[in-house]
Amino acid sequence: MTIGFSSRAVRSACVLCVAGLLTLMPAAAAARAGRPDPAPPGGPPTAEQTSPLHRSGTQVRLRHGVPGVPDVSALSWVVADAGTGDVLAAHDAHRALPPASTLKTLFALAVLPALPGGLRHEVSAEDLAGIGPGSSLVGVVEGGTYRVSDLWNGVFLNSGNDAVHVLASLAGGWSATAARMQAEARALGARDTHVRSPDGYDAPGQVSSAYDLAVFGMAGLRRPDFARYCSRVDAAFPGGNGTTYGIMNTNRLLTGADGVEPYPGLIGVKNGYTSNAGNTLIAAARRDGRTLVVTVMNPQEGGGHAVYEEARSLLDWGFGAAGRVEPVGSLADGGSPARQGPQAAPAAAAVARPSEDGPGWPDTGAILGVAALGAGVTALGLRLRLVRDDGN
Repeated sequence: MTIGFSSRAVRSACVLCVAGLLTLMPAAAAARAGRPDPAPPGGPPTAEQTSPLHRSGTQVRLRHGVPGVPDVSALSWVVADAGTGDVLAAHDAHRALPPASTLKTLFALAVLPALPGGLRHEVSAEDLAGIGPGSSLVGVVEGGTYRVSDLWNGVFLNSGNDAVHVLASLAGGWSATAARMQAEARALGARDTHVRSPDGYDAPGQVSSAYDLAVFGMAGLRRPDFARYCSRVDAAFPGGNGTTYGIMNTNRLLTGADGVEPYPGLIGVKNGYTSNAGNTLIAAARRDGRTLVVTVMNPQEGGGHAVYEEARSLLDWGFGAAGRVEPVGSLADGGSPARQGPQAAPAAAAVARPSEDGPGWPDTGAILGVAALGAGVTALGLRLRLVRDDGN
């Protein structure tokens, strides 16, 4: 291992050490910021479970003169106001379905705050171990040195599972990252999501819902780094011998690729596909000062581009109906009020970057962080090469 120290490098190393330690206490993070677990089987239903969003079928409260929601074939979908959290309409919002790469939005919410974008890392074989066959890749190679910001471009634009594996390794490892994501989901009030593979690759028991994905999209748009990555159309990615090559966002509703018309005002967020999940999409657009987030899971008709066209029709309806329908629920239900708004940050981020994300160190984080800093360095494997870099 080689470490070149600078003030920026030292700060980065401390952030990473504490981030690794935080993976040991995801349950505590969820308990501090999340909502209570739902009632056990056989017990009385919670208030949220009696809301329209927990009913099957399409839920919408139309006022006079408002057109009905479009007829789409997706197994589950949600249309929500990303500013207020109001759900304008939904269909089987809490149905448990495999999310494919839309789960990378939760990965970003959990891991982005812990890894400085300018940090450089030389990729090892261990970093790339376990990538599932048929995975989407951005082209990360063993022995290559990448900035964290390059890897995030690979995650958001190319849906690169190789980039996810490297970032997860930096954040404490695959299992620890899954636990961190699970805690983040609970802290956001997303209780349908069960994380088994942080990159969204199909795994037994891994599910989410249109509701939870909308929560992740709304939360991401309120974080400047997430919003910047998810709206990026293209970027240069490092190749060999100091070269770069271009990568383009695979969200065709954003780019207009492959014959899909780009949606006016689209600002992200993330698409996904596996043979088990089908096509999935979180899409956000802004018009006349209003931002809507739409999630579409597994259209049953229309081929591979149907997910974009069904999202388009739902966005069109939502912009026409916003302010003219009664909400059927809220993406903020059960979430801690302290986590709402553009300055919200996960519990882990409050410890990882106290000067930016909070007034000070939480008591538990301070005790664990100071007492076990050396252990955190060891847990990260001493595999980082830190150099001064003023990048993203």
